[in-house]
Amino acid sequence: MGIAGQIEIEDRSRTIPATMLAAVYRAVNDVRLETVPVPKIGAGELLVRVHSCGVCGTDLKKIATGSHSAPRIFGHETSGEVAAVGANVRRFAPGDRVMVFHHIPCRQCYYCRHKTFAQCPTYKKVGCTAGFEPSGGGFAEYVRVMDWIVDQGTVKIPDGISFEQACFVEPVNTCMKGIEALRLQPGETVLTIGQGPIGIILSVLARRAGVTVITSDLYPERLKIAKTLGFEHTIEASRNDTVHSVRQQTEGRGADAVMLAVGSNALIRPAMDAVRPGGRVLLFAQTQRGEVVIDPAAICVEEKALVGSYSASVDLQEESVRFVMNREMDLEQLISHRFPLQDAAQALELAAHPQPSSMKVVIQPGSTWKHQAWEGNKQ
Repeated sequence: MGIAGQIEIEDRSRTIPATMLAAVYRAVNDVRLETVPVPKIGAGELLVRVHSCGVCGTDLKKIATGSHSAPRIFGHETSGEVAAVGANVRRFAPGDRVMVFHHIPCRQCYYCRHKTFAQCPTYKKVGCTAGFEPSGGGFAEYVRVMDWIVDQGTVKIPDGISFEQACFVEPVNTCMKGIEALRLQPGETVLTIGQGPIGIILSVLARRAGVTVITSDLYPERLKIAKTLGFEHTIEASRNDTVHSVRQQTEGRGADAVMLAVGSNALIRPAMDAVRPGGRVLLFAQTQRGEVVIDPAAICVEEKALVGSYSASVDLQEESVRFVMNREMDLEQLISHRFPLQDAAQALELAAHPQPSSMKVVIQPGSTWKHQAWEGNKQ
């Protein structure tokens, strides 16, 4: 598919309205389409008209568990167009196409000095909002980008790169951080449990590090997608014992590393069983607190290591931008469903209860923008 015509174009003669539509979280599993004020911006800030925002599993868990106060407007995998700039903004102008990180650390605190950026108090202070408590705001027509995010977390989208491709920069960064935490060595064998969008991105990045990747999923439809990306070593977990299959492919040892890209805590024990003595298990999707049963001797006697990785790393920002903007991976092919903002509740429901044929779900407040047609990537 050619990409020359993939740039969305808006009629910029339109003025910024006083109100906008947004998907507002009101209570557990209660997200409503509401009319809210367009956020005001101050000096050093941007107002971005949202085109695309990917639905992330962390937002879904917040909505389902009530872990955060209401009301809020979630959505943080955001790309769009600058609608207005505040005083003293020099690098951006109305009409610029951008993607936005919602977290940027201070780089000076104890946690930043130890490269644990997601624990930095400034990092935890979200810098993007569509109103209410700052929570990303991408599930709305406009989002306010605060000054420190404008300075260090806003990236221009190059010509020829679509808003859809660009909205993957933040999730790719989180995956790169997980790969870095595993300290993979060329020639190792890695098992990825789960071949949803994140599992596939993790698998691609692991292969990029020079390892052999075995993919596992309950759904054969997802394994077919993995095969189109060149992953031939697959395990259909609904029909085969994953641990046994991995050991068969590794001379009985188990994988050198396992990446758990599924949120089920029940899979932690099988992941530990599937890794060899001295191997590593990455917990990537275990964002809900709880208790699990783990064999302590597997960690002590067999020297297996549990590794956690959460959110993005500012140290990997440039690399993740290059990966996405240079199209090292066609990330748009992971999108199975695109919903206008008016259907945000349906989008969130599908993403929370994925079907065999569903992959990445994207909410597109900018889906009504005028744009050039291009071949492929249509729904």
